[in-house]
Amino acid sequence: MHGGGAVHSSGSGAIEPWAARTRPEIVGEHPTEDLDRHQPSPDRPIAMDVGDGRQRGGADAEEEEVAWKAPAAMVLVQLFNTGMVLLSKVAIGGGMFVLALLAYRSLFGAAIILPLALLRERGKWKEMDWHAAGWIFLNAFIGYAVPMSLYYYGLQDTTASYAIIFLNIIPLTTFILSFVLRMEALHIRSMVGWLKITGVLLSVGGTMIISLYKGEVLHLWNPILHHHNEEHVDVASHQLRGTILLAGSTFMFACWYLIQSKVLKVYPYKYWSSMATCLVGGFQTAFAGVIVRRDKDAWKIGWDINLLTIVYSGALATAGKYSLNSWAVAKKGPSYPPMFSPLSVVFTVVLGSIFIGDDITVGSLIGTTLVIVGTYVFLWAKANELPEK
Repeated sequence: MHGGGAVHSSGSGAIEPWAARTRPEIVGEHPTEDLDRHQPSPDRPIAMDVGDGRQRGGADAEEEEVAWKAPAAMVLVQLFNTGMVLLSKVAIGGGMFVLALLAYRSLFGAAIILPLALLRERGKWKEMDWHAAGWIFLNAFIGYAVPMSLYYYGLQDTTASYAIIFLNIIPLTTFILSFVLRMEALHIRSMVGWLKITGVLLSVGGTMIISLYKGEVLHLWNPILHHHNEEHVDVASHQLRGTILLAGSTFMFACWYLIQSKVLKVYPYKYWSSMATCLVGGFQTAFAGVIVRRDKDAWKIGWDINLLTIVYSGALATAGKYSLNSWAVAKKGPSYPPMFSPLSVVFTVVLGSIFIGDDITVGSLIGTTLVIVGTYVFLWAKANELPEK
């Protein structure tokens, strides 16, 4: 879970690790198998033709339905990401203890995913042994407790529109780390290799522009939450510290993605592993939170924005996002969901300015554009890497 708990993406994206590695499923029956079962009968040729036509018509109708449902689902996922970041920013800015927020949202996410695991992977929890449990613990620590803590404290020191950038460069960071560790080849003699390099450079350059160059502030509208806009001035003074924390979060997420294949080999049940990761990650952040702050007030929750953030993050930004990504991967393939991740940057810049008063500057517009273009170039190259090979 990037940006969205232990179950996220791509870039986070932040990107969904389990969903991103799921192979597309074959939906429906194979046409040749259908013809083998129904050999043409001399006394019923018309019924055969009608059945064939209905089958083709049904397949065409399903393809047309997927054609608009798939992009709509992915846009909804990015809106879930945007809402999670904005709500978390408001909750943290209002004084909510970061580790308490992470613990509650992760435990609530585990409760939401549990029914899905019981329905779709019934009885598979019995196959989890101590070896698998150890990998789940490591998975939760590297993929949730550490990176999400760094990310949320970085979010506290910066703005929502700036922090969302780091979730979108996780795929690029993962590629750089895997190249350094010699887990992935660059293929600099091919067009795909050069496009990947170009995408990385554009995204890194865009992030540096956002950090170092502000330019003129564009006052397009008045923010809805004026109180939060006043707090925004003090928060911006910790930009360097926040950037370091966000960069550390991105690096940890990249390390997390590299161990996913091992986790799936040890325990190949994505719903149960997701639920267990959320559960363990919630206890890990709760344990760290108790060490940092022992006062009970830090853990109190009322009927306010803090509770809304927890419920939203667990229900929509964790379980809802995971389900939609899994469906899209099954219909369109694993390279499809990450292609929409840059939209969360656009949504967060616009909605963050409207609702919580994040500044839109000339530098942020230039840098955000470069990050979006670079991410799309890199993801397109990755999607076309296997066909070229």
